[in-house]
Amino acid sequence: MRRDYLHAADEELDGAYEEPMTLAEYVDAAFERPSIASHASKYLLEAIESMGTRAVVEEGEEIERYRFFDDPHNDGEHAILGNTQVLNGFVDDLRTIAARRGKGEKILWFDGPTATGKSELKRCLINGLREYSKTTEGRRYTVEWNVANASDTRGLSYTDSELESEDDWYESPVQAHPLSVFPPEVRRAIVSDLNTESGDHIPVVAEEALDPFSREAYNYLEEQYRRAGKSELFSKIADAKHLRVKNYVVDVGKGIGVLHSEDDGSPKERLVGSWMPGMLRELDSRGRKNPQAFSYDGVLSQGNGLLTVVEDATQHSDLLQKLLNVPDEGHVKLDKGIGMDIDTQLLIISNPDLDVELDKFADRNGRDPLKALKRRLDRHEFRYLTNHSLETELVRRELTNETSVWETESYDELAERIRAPLRLDVRDSEGAVRTIELAPHALAAAALYAVVTRLDAEDVPAGLDLVDKAVLFDRGYLQEGDERRSIDEFDFDHETDGQHGIPVTFTRDVVADLLHVERDRHHPELPVETVVTPEDVLDAMAQELTAAPVFSRAEATEYEGRLAAVKSHLFELQEEDVLDALLAEKGVEEETVAEYVEHVYAWDAEEQIETEHGPVDPDPLLMKLFETEHLGRFREADYAGNEPSEAVEEFRHEKVITALNRYAWENRDEEFSVANVDFARIPVIQEVLSTHSWTDVKRLFEDFDPRQWEDPPANTETARVKRATIDYMTDHGYSEASAELASRHVMREVAYKWD
Repeated sequence: MRRDYLHAADEELDGAYEEPMTLAEYVDAAFERPSIASHASKYLLEAIESMGTRAVVEEGEEIERYRFFDDPHNDGEHAILGNTQVLNGFVDDLRTIAARRGKGEKILWFDGPTATGKSELKRCLINGLREYSKTTEGRRYTVEWNVANASDTRGLSYTDSELESEDDWYESPVQAHPLSVFPPEVRRAIVSDLNTESGDHIPVVAEEALDPFSREAYNYLEEQYRRAGKSELFSKIADAKHLRVKNYVVDVGKGIGVLHSEDDGSPKERLVGSWMPGMLRELDSRGRKNPQAFSYDGVLSQGNGLLTVVEDATQHSDLLQKLLNVPDEGHVKLDKGIGMDIDTQLLIISNPDLDVELDKFADRNGRDPLKALKRRLDRHEFRYLTNHSLETELVRRELTNETSVWETESYDELAERIRAPLRLDVRDSEGAVRTIELAPHALAAAALYAVVTRLDAEDVPAGLDLVDKAVLFDRGYLQEGDERRSIDEFDFDHETDGQHGIPVTFTRDVVADLLHVERDRHHPELPVETVVTPEDVLDAMAQELTAAPVFSRAEATEYEGRLAAVKSHLFELQEEDVLDALLAEKGVEEETVAEYVEHVYAWDAEEQIETEHGPVDPDPLLMKLFETEHLGRFREADYAGNEPSEAVEEFRHEKVITALNRYAWENRDEEFSVANVDFARIPVIQEVLSTHSWTDVKRLFEDFDPRQWEDPPANTETARVKRATIDYMTDHGYSEASAELASRHVMREVAYKWD
C-alpha cells in the first residue's frame, strides 16, 4: 500500500514536468501547440475556457457558468459560489484584453463586502492555473542559462566554489518567455507565422524584451564569442550548452504574484524586489549594478508571465498609482538605468473601504489626484448570494469538509439537497462525543433568512413578500396553487440586491454555537435534545443580531422585521413534509390520471371514448370522483348530481385541457401522439396531485385528533397515523427524534383550527 502512494507521487511529478529542450525544439513545439506560447491574458483565458461551462440559474435567470470557477481540480475546495454574471464579465474583459481590442490599460478590480468569495477567487485562480499548467496544452515555459563553459564562469555564479555541471544552470527569476531570447525582428516574424498557422481568433503576442538577469547572460556570451571571432553569434548563444527551455508548474512566486495585506517594504521592494548589497560586491559589472544581484521577489516579478494579484488593496493604496502604466506600457524599473518588461494580468481585490480611499479627493472635481487611477480601474462587484440554494450549499460547506459543487439535473433534485439534514459529531464539555442533528430545513432556514436580509424590498410587487422574491431568484418561478408565475412577469432592478445583509460567516458562527448549546427538551425514548430545529436556528440568528458588531442598530432592527415571513415559509415546508407523510397512501396511479384526462377531453369535444367493448360516453361520475377525491378541488355542492357546475367546467377547460394542449405542443415531435403523453407529468396535474390538505386528512381519518399527537392514547387512529407518519418521515431524511419535533410543531398549529 505504501508503495502505491510513492508510485502515485511519481506519476504526479512525472506528469507535471518534462525534460528541458533546446530553443529550436521549443519553437517547433509552439507551432504544434500554439497555446504554450500564449501571452499572460490569453493564457489565463485559455485556462478558464479549458474546463467548459455548465448551465445554472441565478436570480431566476439561466446562464452559462465557467466550470473553472467551481475549482474542479480540487473537488471544489475553493469554488466561488454564485456571482456568475460578475465572473462572466471578468472573462469577457480578459477576452478583450487578450485580443488587444481595448481595456489593455485597465487594472481589473474585484470589490465587495466581506465573505462574498473574493478570497476564494484568488485561491481558485491559483489552483486552476497550477493544474492547467500540468496539462499538455497548458504547459508554461521559461529559459535557463549556463555560462560556466565560457571563458569566465564568474558571471552567473553566486558562490566561489566549483559547481557541478547541472548546478551551473540558472533559471530566469521572472519566468522569461522563451521567444524573448530572439532579436525583436525575428521574434515578430515567428509570432506572425505562428498566428497565421494557428488561425486562433486571439493571436499570440510576444513583445517583451529579455529580462535583465537573462540579458546579462546573453550579453556575456555574445561578448565572449564575438571576441573569439565566431560567426553565427545567436546560434552560439542559443546553443544547448548555454541555453535551454524548461517547463514550470505555475504557482505563487512562479507566474503568480500575490501581494498580501501584511506584506511590507518600500514600494519598489513590494513591486519588483530589492538589491542585495553583498551580491553587488560579488557581481562586478564594470562599475554598474549587476541585475543578477537583484532579489526579484516583488509581486510583479513573481507574477510575470501570467497573473499579479494585490490582495486587500486598501492596505497597498500607495502602490496603486505606481501600477498605472504597467498594464499598457508593460515596463517597470529596477533602478534608474535598468528596466524590465512585464507581461502580467493585473488584478486587485478589496473591500468597500477602497471606495472611501479613492473618493477622498472627489470634491476637487477636475483636480482630483486619484482621477487617473480611478479611470484605469475596471470594477467587478462581488455581492452576497441571493440564491437560497447557493447560500444553503455555502453554509453547509462552512460547517463541514464537504467541497463538491452541487450539480443537479432538476430543481426537484436541488430542493432535496436544500432541505437535507446535517449530522455532525461534537465533543461536549465532559469529553464525550455525540451526534448533533441539524434537522431537515434547518440549514435551509438559516440560508433563506440570510438571503431575505440581502434583498431590496422596494421592488416587491403587491401581494408578494421577500420570501417570494427569494423563491423566484432561486428557481425562476412561483407556484400558487395550479398557477405558475415566471420571473419574466416581474420587474426586479437588482440594483442593490446582495450589497448588504447577513454574511455567511455570521450564519456559520451562530449555527456552530448551536451545536454546543444544551437544549431544554426531553422525550422518554428519543434524544430530542440533540436536534437543532429550523426554529432554533432562526431564533438564535435573530437574538445575535443586536450583539454582533458587524450590524448597525438600524440594520439589526430591519433584519429582525424580516424574520416573520421566513418563519412562516419554513412552517409551510414542515407542514408539507408532515402532510406528505400523513397522506402517503393517498397516491394516484398514472393510469387513473390518464383515464380522467381522456374522459375530460371526450367530454369537452362531445365525443365518445374507444374501449375494448366499443365506444362509450365519457363517465361524469368518474370525472367527479377524481376531482373531489384525488384532486380535492371541489365538493358535492359543486355538482348537480354528477353534472359539473360552471366552476368545474371552467377548471376542466382552463386547467386541464389548455395545460395539456400547451404541454403537448411544447413537447411534440414528428411521432407525437396524445396517447404517448405522461399525463402525471403535466405541470398543472402534477402540482395538483402533489398538494395535500388537512381536508384530505379529515376525510380519510375520521377519528384523527391532532390535539392528541404528542402522546396519543393507545389503539387509537391518531396513534396508528402517528406511527405511520414518523416511519415515513424517517424514510425521507428525518431521524425519529427530528420527525417527532417537526410533527409536534406542525400539529400544535393545526390543533388551534382543527374544529
